[in-house]
Amino acid sequence: MTTEERLEILERELARAKKWNRWFLASLGLAVCLIALGWYFAGTTGRAAEGVVKEVRAKKFVLVDANGKERAELAMIMGGPGLTLSDENGKGRATLFVDNDGPTLALQDENEKVRAKLNVFKDSSAGLTMLDENEKVRAGLHAFKDGTKLTLADENCTRAELFVFKDRPSLDLFDENGKGRAELVLLKDGPWLGLVDENGKDRAELFVFKDGPTLNLKDKNRKVIWSAPKQ
Repeated sequence: MTTEERLEILERELARAKKWNRWFLASLGLAVCLIALGWYFAGTTGRAAEGVVKEVRAKKFVLVDANGKERAELAMIMGGPGLTLSDENGKGRATLFVDNDGPTLALQDENEKVRAKLNVFKDSSAGLTMLDENEKVRAGLHAFKDGTKLTLADENCTRAELFVFKDRPSLDLFDENGKGRAELVLLKDGPWLGLVDENGKDRAELFVFKDGPTLNLKDKNRKVIWSAPKQ
């Protein structure tokens, strides 16, 4: 056998070996893919059979209606998790979120202005606030460690406050400038009513204690000028 014949045979063997290697690698790759797909479908079937996905991680979830409009969104807002619900016009109408101060539920009107808020604060106190169409506070109810307070306001300022502080209920009334003008308190010894002028000085007081009722009228310097019964 000549040298040329040997070289020709060697080239044919090398070509055959390369072709076999290509088929082997292709078959190995196909086998790996089939195994991976089998694992995937097996896992999917298992999860479908269980009916529960153990964990889902995302930065935002959006719920849409039959028309594809966004109606709810769960995402991180204001430094914490928040859930926003929208009406058919895509306007936010309710928001529930938790920030560093505690949980808050806000309800909005059709103009997306907050009209009511419910809060629970760090000190465990809770508050319900109602606002007008200009988002000015018009009423508030707060519960804290030592009692409760109800606040009523007009468009400019607070006009009335009802307190229950421990065992002492009281009612304060304010004028159009937010100055206190009348106070009714139920003390341990009996009820007390105080009336104040525009300068914040008490000018009259009526109280009923164990010894009976007393009415005092005072001048601008808070000095009693008339009393009944006489003191």
